[in-house]
Amino acid sequence: MSFNLSIPVKTTNIPYPVLIAVGIINESNLDVSISIEFIDEKEIDGGNLKLTTPGETFISQLDALDYLGQTFPKLLLEKTKSQDWIKFALDKFYIKNFKELTFDLEKLDHHLNFRSFIIGYNLSLSDIAIWGVLRANPLMGSVLKNEVYQNISRWYNFIESLSGAFNGSVELLTKSTNELKKSAKSAKAQATGKKETHKANFEIDLPGAEIGKVVTRFPPEPSGYLHIGHAKAAILNEYFAHAYKGKLIIRFDDTNPSKEKMEFQDSIIEDLELLGIKGDKITYSSDYFDEMYELAVKMIKDGNAYCDDTPVEQMRQERMDGVKSCRRDRSIEENLAIFQEMKEGSEIGLKHVLRAKIDFENNNKALRDPAIYRCNLQPHHRTGSKWKMYPIYDFCNPVVDSIEGITHCLRTNEYRDRNPQYEWIQKALGLRSVNIWDFGRVNFVRTLLSKRKLQWFVDKNYVSNWDDPRFPTVRGVRRRGMTVEGLRNFIISQGPSKNIINLDWSVIWSLNKKVIDPVAPRFTAVLFENAVPVKLDGPEQTKIELKPKHKKNPEVGDKKVVYSNEVLIDQEDADLKEGEEITFMDWGNIIITKVEKDNDVVKSIEAKLHLDGDFRKTSKKITWLANTSDKIEVDLVDFDHLITKDKLDEDDNFEDFITPKTEFHTKAFADLNVANLKAGDIIQFERKGYYRVDQPFEQGKPAVLFTIPDGKQVSRYGAKK
Repeated sequence: MSFNLSIPVKTTNIPYPVLIAVGIINESNLDVSISIEFIDEKEIDGGNLKLTTPGETFISQLDALDYLGQTFPKLLLEKTKSQDWIKFALDKFYIKNFKELTFDLEKLDHHLNFRSFIIGYNLSLSDIAIWGVLRANPLMGSVLKNEVYQNISRWYNFIESLSGAFNGSVELLTKSTNELKKSAKSAKAQATGKKETHKANFEIDLPGAEIGKVVTRFPPEPSGYLHIGHAKAAILNEYFAHAYKGKLIIRFDDTNPSKEKMEFQDSIIEDLELLGIKGDKITYSSDYFDEMYELAVKMIKDGNAYCDDTPVEQMRQERMDGVKSCRRDRSIEENLAIFQEMKEGSEIGLKHVLRAKIDFENNNKALRDPAIYRCNLQPHHRTGSKWKMYPIYDFCNPVVDSIEGITHCLRTNEYRDRNPQYEWIQKALGLRSVNIWDFGRVNFVRTLLSKRKLQWFVDKNYVSNWDDPRFPTVRGVRRRGMTVEGLRNFIISQGPSKNIINLDWSVIWSLNKKVIDPVAPRFTAVLFENAVPVKLDGPEQTKIELKPKHKKNPEVGDKKVVYSNEVLIDQEDADLKEGEEITFMDWGNIIITKVEKDNDVVKSIEAKLHLDGDFRKTSKKITWLANTSDKIEVDLVDFDHLITKDKLDEDDNFEDFITPKTEFHTKAFADLNVANLKAGDIIQFERKGYYRVDQPFEQGKPAVLFTIPDGKQVSRYGAKK
C-alpha cells in the first residue's frame, strides 16, 4: 500500500493529530509505511495537510483521521464516539484566545476527572486528536505546564508517555522546519555571496545577530510608573541581550519635560531592580540633545527637513488627506533661521515644529512629513532651562539607537508602521542602521495600559495612586499579590511572538498561584456578618496547640490553634440539621444537637464533640474559629476591573465604560496568628483564598488584606477574581 503525508510547516494550525496517527502506524509491525514530507508553505491545496492514499486524497484533518481510523482500526481504535471528540478538538482547541478556550477546557477537565482516556480504557483517535491540537496551540504551553487544569495536564502527560509517536511527531516537525530554514538561509547566502554569521539557537533568529555583539535597549519615558506591558519589553530585551552574551542599555527617553518627573524615573529603576533587570548601562536621551540638534540642522541643510507653523488641527487633517504643506518649499536659509528661533523659544519659534521632508502622499501615513522637533518652555528635570525645544520620540529613537551602538531594536508591533520612518531617518543622516524586531503587545481584557488614561484615573481619584491594586502597573499588581517570579514566568511564557493577544487576567494569576501555593501559610477567618456561634462540650479552659502552617510544607513553620467550648463559623456553612455529623478542620468530627434560626438566618448552634468519628465519612468539612478575645478584626478587600468592556474599540471613549463600583470591603474575624503578619506577607485563609497583607494589624485598627486572584475562583465578596 502506498501512502504519503505532506505538511506545510508555516501553517497556523499544525496538524499534529494526523502526524501522530501516521507515526503510530509507522511504528507498528504492519506491512505499511506512510512517507512524510514537509513543505515550506502556509498551506497545500487550501488545507493544512495532504494525505494521499491508494484511492483518495484528503486535505481535511477530520476526513484524514476518519480514513486512518477505519483503515487501521486495531491500531487507532476508531469508535463512533471518537468522531464527536475529534470534531470537538478541531473546532475548539486551535483557538488562540484563552477566554474563548476556558469553557471548553473546563468541560474537558471535568470529563477527565477519574479517567485515563477520553473514551474507554485504551488509547483512541479521540486522545490523539485532542492531545495533538493542544500541542499545536502555543497558548496551551504554560497552561499545561502549570497545571491550570489539573486533570488535563495529568492526562496530557500520561498520553504522551504511551507512544514515541507523540514526542516523535513534535521532534520530526521541529527538525524538518529547522532544516528548511537552514536550506533557505544557505540558498540566500549563496545568492548574495554573504557568509552566514553564527547565531544562538533561541526562539527567534535575530537578524544579523552575533554572539557577544548584540546590544539591546529598553527606553522607558519617565512619565508614569512601569506597567505590565513595559515589563514585557524590558524582560525580552534583557533576555536576548544575555542569550547572545551581549549588553542591555536602559535609556530614559526624557524628551518631554511637561510629563516627566524624577519620581517616575526613580520608580522605574526600582521596579526594574525588583524584576531582576539590571542594565549594563543607564543612559538618558537628554545626554544627546547637542548631537541631535546638530543632526537636525544637517537635515535642514540637506533639504530633508522644514519648519512649519500650520495650525495643529489643519496640519493633522492635511497629513490625513495627503495634502502638501504650504511651508514645505521654504528655502534652507529660512528654515535655518526659524529653527534658531525655535531653539531660543521666541514668539515666532513657538509657533513652529520641524518636520521631516519624506513623502506627504505616501500610503503609510507615518511617512507623511512627521514632526521631529517641537518647542516646550517647561524646564527639563535634568537639563533645566538650557533647551526650549526637544526632539520627538520618532526622531530621537533611531538617532540615539545608532549613536549608542544598539544592534537590535526590539519593540512592540504597534510601531510597525513607523519602522520605515525609523529606517529613513538613519539613512538620511548617514547613521549606522539598526535591526528592528517587532513583538506582540500584551493586552488584558477590561484593562487600560495608556499612561495618559491611567493618569486620568489618578487625577479623578478613582484610584489611590499608581500603585493601586486595580492598576496594571508593576507596583499595582505587586500590591495585589503578584510575585516577581510569577510575573517573570508569565512574560517569558509569552515569548517574542508577533501575535497581539488580548488575555484574560486568569492566565497570569493562575501562574502566580503556582508560585504562592506551596509556601503561603494557612490561617482561618470567619466573616463578621451573621457569624454563627457554636457551643460545644469542649474544654472549659481555652487550650492552645501548635499546628503546621502548611500541611504539605513543614518548613513554613507552626501556628497557634486555639480550642474553646464556643467557636464561630460562617453563615454559609451553618445550613446544618440536628443529628448531622460534620468535620471541624484541624479538630475532628462533631454532631449537631440543636439549630436556632430566625427565618433563613441561623442564629446559633449547639453540638457535641465526636473526635472518634471518621472524617472520611462526613460530607461537610468546615473551618471554625475560637470565639475568644485573642481573635482579631480584619478587613478583606476585593476589587473589580476599572472598565466594563473587554476590549475598547478605536472610537470608544473609555470614560463611557467606567465600572461604577470596583472596591469591596468585608469585615471578618481572623485567628490570633494574623496579628503578627507584616505588610506584603502572602497567606491563605482556608476555604476562602489567597491574600496579601496591605496594612498589618494594630490595636484598635483591623488588618487590611487584599484578595489575590487565583485564576479560577469567583470572589464571594462581589468581584471576579
